[in-house]
Amino acid sequence: MNALLVKDEALRNEALAQYEVLNTGQDPVLDDIARLAAQLCGAPIALIVLVGTDRLWLKSHIGINSTELSLGTLPCETTILGDTVYEVADARLNPDFAPDGIFLDKRPYRFYAAAPLSTPAGVNIGTIAVIDQPSRRLTSAQSSALSILARQVITRLELNGRIRQMDRAARARQRVESALTVERNFVSAVLDTVGALVAVFDTAGRIVRFNRACETASGYDFATLVGRYTWDRLIPRHEIPEAIETFEKLRSGAFPATFENQWLNRDGSLRRIAWSATALRDSQGQVAFIIATGIDVTSQRVAESTLRESEARYRQLVEGSLGLVCTHDLKGNILTLNAHGAETIGRSVDDVVGHSLAEFIAPERRGKLPDYYKKISETGEAQGLLHLLHTDGETRVIAYRNKLITTPGRTPYVLGFGVDISEQVRAEGRLRSLTHQSDSILESVGDGIYCIDLEGKVTVVNAAAAQMLGYKPHEMLGCVMHDLIHNKRADGSTYPSEDSPIGKSLATLSTVRASDEVFWRKDGTSFPVEYVARPLIDTHGPGGSSRAVGVVVAFTDTTERRALDRMKDEFISTVSHELRTPLTSLRGALGLLSGNALTGRPEKTQQMLGIAINNTDRLVHLVNDILDLERISSGKSELHRTMSSAEDLLRRAASLQQARGSRPVTRIFFAAHGVTVWADPDRILQTLNNLISNAIKFSPPGGEIHLTARNLDESEALIEVRDQGPGIPADKLEHIFDRFQQGDASDSRALGGTGLGLAICRSIITQHGGRIWATSTEGQGTTFHFTLPTKPTTNLR
Repeated sequence: MNALLVKDEALRNEALAQYEVLNTGQDPVLDDIARLAAQLCGAPIALIVLVGTDRLWLKSHIGINSTELSLGTLPCETTILGDTVYEVADARLNPDFAPDGIFLDKRPYRFYAAAPLSTPAGVNIGTIAVIDQPSRRLTSAQSSALSILARQVITRLELNGRIRQMDRAARARQRVESALTVERNFVSAVLDTVGALVAVFDTAGRIVRFNRACETASGYDFATLVGRYTWDRLIPRHEIPEAIETFEKLRSGAFPATFENQWLNRDGSLRRIAWSATALRDSQGQVAFIIATGIDVTSQRVAESTLRESEARYRQLVEGSLGLVCTHDLKGNILTLNAHGAETIGRSVDDVVGHSLAEFIAPERRGKLPDYYKKISETGEAQGLLHLLHTDGETRVIAYRNKLITTPGRTPYVLGFGVDISEQVRAEGRLRSLTHQSDSILESVGDGIYCIDLEGKVTVVNAAAAQMLGYKPHEMLGCVMHDLIHNKRADGSTYPSEDSPIGKSLATLSTVRASDEVFWRKDGTSFPVEYVARPLIDTHGPGGSSRAVGVVVAFTDTTERRALDRMKDEFISTVSHELRTPLTSLRGALGLLSGNALTGRPEKTQQMLGIAINNTDRLVHLVNDILDLERISSGKSELHRTMSSAEDLLRRAASLQQARGSRPVTRIFFAAHGVTVWADPDRILQTLNNLISNAIKFSPPGGEIHLTARNLDESEALIEVRDQGPGIPADKLEHIFDRFQQGDASDSRALGGTGLGLAICRSIITQHGGRIWATSTEGQGTTFHFTLPTKPTTNLR
């Protein structure tokens, strides 16, 4: 056998022996971890396996009943050779388990995945594995989760091992403490007999016996004091009367007796002695001697005095505290509470002491108390927020930090200190609400808004600003805004930051406006803007002074508005031209007629009347087209949709154009292929008439116009009008559907037309939910295409 494998097995067996887990019962925590592994990996079986010398120990088994397996049943021996998740996608293809796969409880399984259980020392002692019947693979998230759970298993085993060590240490410490107690009792007995002050007096109060402890306490040897009264040398002068009175009581037979007095040491120091006295009687029962056993309690009395002072200071500190100071046991019963703490919740100390902490917790938060008790019991301290009910019905939020106090011989208790932060919490809530509202307002505004600090760096930017500038908000934060978007003028020349009105607003502390500048996008393009820059003023500067801390800039992209202004000007110019031209002709013709200039020339009179009628019709068409376009654009024109035959619509449109006979010898062909559309027949006929009329106008004599309709899919149909005219230049195709735009102004003017027909067509088709466009090759003709829905439920955009 490989020596390294033998060493690994020895280390593994040693680690398993240290953990003491092979012959122990089920651990609910390990079962929970295994169950979580099954849920995360979507597997019916999850196992926590320890690899022993002769078998596999299942410390947790979810999905099977076995508690141990023989070696080789699972690929665990292979898993523990690595340090990452080991997978067998299909065990039937694995040489160790072919051809049937992995058998558990007499059922075959194909999929196996496991993470090694590695101790802190790097020894792999087993696996956490998931098993499934179909072959598959873990996702990266599942694989990561399995590794994390493996570490949690080791953490649990480590914790159990430490708990066992602590239990053993506690039992050993208990045995030592018992032995110490016996020893302490023995030492106390010896000290009571030998170490204590022992003095024997006769009935007159003279010293008869005097042990070494008395010599030490008094500074005198026995020979010096024998036969003398204690008050001759040992009692301070002012206490002699009291000492004589005490001895008289002893002599009268008041035994046993205890008392204290002070001894004056030979060096002048005072010692406080606590005495216990009894009588030594003779055979007649008379008091022959008085024996007193004393203890030097000087240090004890000093300590007690110091303790009393300390307790008084502590009590004053607690009662004078502006916080909540309390103690409670590990079941939550309140033992003590300061007055201010009781007042915090509108109660007195007596109303609270002796009651359970749960009685004063908001009901919806009482469920967290068990976790609190568990944490402070296990770790010895806890901190967080406590929500206490006030008698006025409100909830007080207390920020607490509590500590477990353990004293030998006393029941452990919890010392707690808390501060009422209710107002702070409410203020923070209001601040969060205001911040949320501000953020919502900032994000909902269509204008671009950003803030910069005194260095010109971006501190806030809303989504509209970032979108207009082509950046993500996080790409702009912290950058110098002038360098990003304002570093060049409209002509491309350099724009120094000191010339920018935005920077100047800081110096003047005033609002500035600009309407003729440009901002530059991330992609290098620019757009015209109007902006307002207003300094952010801090009114709480030194000495109450005001100072600027930044600038907020609100800007608007004026590209569309300028385009609309141009369109308005062009519209006014075009309409003026379109109205003025026929009116001029009409006025001239009518002027000739009214001035009798054509009297006697009937053929010329008829010509002038024809001019007047044609221009009147042209004006009527222009006005009607403008009104139609306005009604459709404003939504005032309702559609009356029905299922209509495309063939019928094409036939009617062709018949109507041929009946007009404006351009003879132009032939119209149509084919509909059984197409039906969901549309307003009158509006579609209006569209077809406009398109066919255009095609006829621009077709040469003898030319052909083809009308076709076909289904693009089950929801949409395509209708096309193709002519053999001169075609439309490519640069005009995008604009021919705009108002007063025509492919070739010279031809169109000569042939008549308002320039609104295609705009009306686009509005009608868009209102139906379709699309319209044109394709053309110069010299070969033009094709107009538009789509319509074929079902009532279709809403194409």
